[in-house]
Amino acid sequence: MSNMDQEIKDLASKLEPEIVACRRDLHKHPELGWTEFRTASIVIEKLRELGYELHFGDEVVKADEQMGVPSEEILEACQKRAVDEGADPELVARMAGGRTGVVGILDTKKPGKTVALRFDMDCLPLDEVQDEKHRPYREGFTSVHEHCMHACGHDGHTTAGLAVATILASLKDRLTGRVKLIFQPGEEGVRGARAMAAAGVVDDVDYFLASHIMMPRTGTLGYDVGGFMATTKFDIDYTGVPAHAGSDPEQGKNALLAAVNATENMQAISRHSGGETRINVGVLNAGTGRNVIPEFAHMEVETRGETTELNEYMFNRAKTIAEAAAAMFDVKMKLTLTGGAAAGNNTPELSQRAKSVAERLGTFDTYQSMSDMGGSEDCSYFMERVQKHGGQAAYLVIGGSQTAGNHNCYFDFDEHALVLDAGLLSALTCDLLSE
Repeated sequence: MSNMDQEIKDLASKLEPEIVACRRDLHKHPELGWTEFRTASIVIEKLRELGYELHFGDEVVKADEQMGVPSEEILEACQKRAVDEGADPELVARMAGGRTGVVGILDTKKPGKTVALRFDMDCLPLDEVQDEKHRPYREGFTSVHEHCMHACGHDGHTTAGLAVATILASLKDRLTGRVKLIFQPGEEGVRGARAMAAAGVVDDVDYFLASHIMMPRTGTLGYDVGGFMATTKFDIDYTGVPAHAGSDPEQGKNALLAAVNATENMQAISRHSGGETRINVGVLNAGTGRNVIPEFAHMEVETRGETTELNEYMFNRAKTIAEAAAAMFDVKMKLTLTGGAAAGNNTPELSQRAKSVAERLGTFDTYQSMSDMGGSEDCSYFMERVQKHGGQAAYLVIGGSQTAGNHNCYFDFDEHALVLDAGLLSALTCDLLSE
């Protein structure tokens, strides 16, 4: 182990009380995607204190690429709540429209590579359990926001990001190149990364890193991560004409029949020889009464593909079917994108480098290959963009001895895992910028 590795381990260890306090504060004040005004304000203030160059709001979130943004009424209410809970009003105002992304840059002023690290900030629309068996409830840091809960560890990810910022700032004089810390809104529902990637925040990046707290016990590192499926989430709304179903049915235009026709035919999209594909119509709501020709129908749909191209194939076919159903039943159709992610796989060389650094640190005792994740993660937009520009990307899984699975109202994890996470990401960044 090098002197710098030991120094990083010691710094991470000393930060543990601060890490625990920060994580618990964020856990108590969760914010849904595009409403992370308080969380982002805390991040900005900490990075400013550490001397980072700051970019946020419109600078790092491309407005016309945002998906699934809440209504203005909800955004304004969440801005007010953030200020009431201590956020800087000026910072909150600059993130209007839900543009809550933050990028902090540490520039060593010496020639070298650029390493970017991504940390997601948002919570889930879930009510946290009120039960003595649940440590956050027992120790007084359960969510104070109705139908909002950090049940996927993003409170921990943001906290680890701030710990990494602290460690790297203390080592700046011994590094080359630049570090970009990306604090991302709206990962849940795969909504946030696309708008930040489209703003160009990783276009100059040579190495891209991200991590996620997951089920394996503390001390486990998942390093060879891949198999994230590309996905598109979208809503379809049909609008027809109501009429009396008994006396004048021919005067109506049936939105429900259009939606049902679209649903059936979407399930019949041909599978693709290029790899795995998926489609699901998860919600179909229509009609107002048994004797009324349905004027409205609402569908919530997702497609997935083993590659970005396969997902685009599924989405384009689904869109064509939806439009054809509208034409068949002479109703109007509106399609709204609500989320999406590219396909994602680690660059093998960077995966192996992460494992080597972890072995050198000696803070992990178990290593797992996780090459077939199967789900979707919009971090893949950053990964794909960096890789297409000739860079390398790695997504790491940090074991956290969780008390329940992700997205469960009993979710909690071992906060010491954040010390290991911050130490590894800091050491790996230093390894990449000390060449």
